[in-house]
Amino acid sequence: MTDRAVSGGAGQPRFQLAMITFGTMLATIMQALDTTIANVALPYMQGAFSATLDQITWVLTSYIVAAAIMTPPTGWLAARFGRKRLYLVSVVGFTVASMFCGIAGSLTEMVVFRIIQGCFGAALVPLSQATLLDNYPTSRHGQAMAIWGVGIMLGPILGPTLGGWLTENYSWRWVFYINVPVGILGFMVIASYVSETARNVRLKFDLFGFLAISIAVAALQMFLDRGQQLDWFGSYEIVIEAIIAALCLYTFLVHTFTAERPFISPSLFRDWNFSLSLIFIFVVGMILYATMALLPPFMQELLNYPVVTVGFLLAPRGIGTMIAMMIVGRIIGPVQPRFLLVFGFALNAVALWWMSTFSLYILPWEVFASGVVQGFGLGFVFVPLTTVGFSTLAPERRTEGAGVYNLLRNIGSSVGISIVAALLERNTQINHATIGAVATPFNPMFRLPLVEHLFNLHTASGLTMLNAEVTRQAAMIGYIDDFRLMMYLSLAVLPFILLLGKPPRGRGLPAAALAD
Repeated sequence: MTDRAVSGGAGQPRFQLAMITFGTMLATIMQALDTTIANVALPYMQGAFSATLDQITWVLTSYIVAAAIMTPPTGWLAARFGRKRLYLVSVVGFTVASMFCGIAGSLTEMVVFRIIQGCFGAALVPLSQATLLDNYPTSRHGQAMAIWGVGIMLGPILGPTLGGWLTENYSWRWVFYINVPVGILGFMVIASYVSETARNVRLKFDLFGFLAISIAVAALQMFLDRGQQLDWFGSYEIVIEAIIAALCLYTFLVHTFTAERPFISPSLFRDWNFSLSLIFIFVVGMILYATMALLPPFMQELLNYPVVTVGFLLAPRGIGTMIAMMIVGRIIGPVQPRFLLVFGFALNAVALWWMSTFSLYILPWEVFASGVVQGFGLGFVFVPLTTVGFSTLAPERRTEGAGVYNLLRNIGSSVGISIVAALLERNTQINHATIGAVATPFNPMFRLPLVEHLFNLHTASGLTMLNAEVTRQAAMIGYIDDFRLMMYLSLAVLPFILLLGKPPRGRGLPAAALAD
C-alpha cells in the first residue's frame, strides 16, 4: 500500500472495510484478553517458578505498568512513523513477546517478557480505535465503535473463562501461546488492507513531558497495586510512590500548558465532549474491572465453585454486552447518545443492586442473570460514550486522543480494583469483630441443639468451625458493601451526562493525517 492518508471511509470498498475491521478486531481482542487471561493461571505459575504470592503478582503488575507508560506516546509515534508501521511493529512485538512468555523458564524471564509485551501491546487498542474511526464514514461511527467496543469489553470478561479452560485442559503456558496464531493472522490482514497515514518526519519528541507522565503513571500503578499488600500509608514505599506520582503529575500538567510543543497537545482538553468522556471512561473502567475483580474470588472462595464454572458464569456478561452493542450501533443515529448513556448507567446500577442482595446461598442462575444485565448496561454506555467523545475531536488528534482515552480507562480500572480490594479486606475485619462480639455463651442462639452441636464454644473444633463461619459471613457482607459502592458510583454520574453536548449531525469529518 502507498503512503497515502486513510480515506474517510465513505468510498471504501465493502470487502476492504470488512477486512480492516476484522484485522483491527483481532488486534484489539488479543490485547484486551491479556489484561485478565493470566489471572486464573497465577497459582499454576507460582508453583512452576517456586515463587511467593508477592513475587508472582509481578506477572500482572509488570504488564500493567509497561502498558500504562507506553500508551500516551502512541499519538506521537503514529504521527512520526506512520500509523500502519506502528501497528505492524506493535502486533509483531506483542506476538513474539507472548511466545517468549509461554516458554519462560524463570520468574525473572517472565517479568521481562511481560514488560516487553506490555510495551508493544499498549498501542494496539488506541490504534484500532483510530483506524476504525478513519475508515468508517461519520454517519457510521456509532457502528464502528460498537464493533470496536465488543473487543474492548469482551476481552476482560472472557479472559478468565478462556484462561481457566486452557489452564485446566492444557497448561498455563497456552494462556500466552494462544496469541501467536491470532497475532500472525492479524498482521497479515493489517499489512494487506490497512492504508498508511501521512508522516511528519520533523515532529520532535517532548522527552521531558514523556518522562514526567511516565514516572507519574508508573508510581501511581505501583502505589495502587502494592498499597493493600503493604498497608497503604503505613509503608514508606507507598508514601514515596504517592509523593512521586503527585509531583510528576503536577510537573507534567504545568509543562503541558506552558511548553511550546508539549508531549500531549492541550487542544485535546479544550474539546468539552472529549474532556467529559475521559471522566466517564475512568468511571466505566472502575465499575467494569472492579466487578470482574470481585466476582471470581467470591464464587471460588465463598461459594466453592471450580475455576471452570466461574469462567462460564462470567461469560454471559459478555453476551449481554455484545447484544447491547449491536442494538446501539443501529439506534445511535436517531437516538441521542446522552439518553443511551443514562439508560446504560441506570441499568448497570440495577445489576449492581441485584448483586448487593447476594448471599452465601444464591443459585448460579442469579450470578448468570445479573451478569447479563450488567453487560447489557455497559454495552449501552461504551459505544455512545466513545462516539460522543470523539465526534467533535479534530481528526488529526484522534490517535493521540485515543491514547489518552484508553490510559484513563486503564487507570480507572487500577483505582477501582484497589478501592474494592482495600474495602473488602477492611470491612471483612470490621464485620468479623462485630459478629464475633455476639458469639458468646450468653447468646441464646448457641443453646439451640443444632447450633450447639456444630459450634460448641467449649471445644477447639467448635471454635474453629465458628471462626470459619464468622469469616465467611463477614466476607459476604464485605462483598455486598463493595457492590453497593459501585451501584452508588453508577448513579452518581447520571446528572453529569446532561453536560455532554450533542454530536454534530450530517457533517463529514475528514481523514486523519496524523501530522502535527
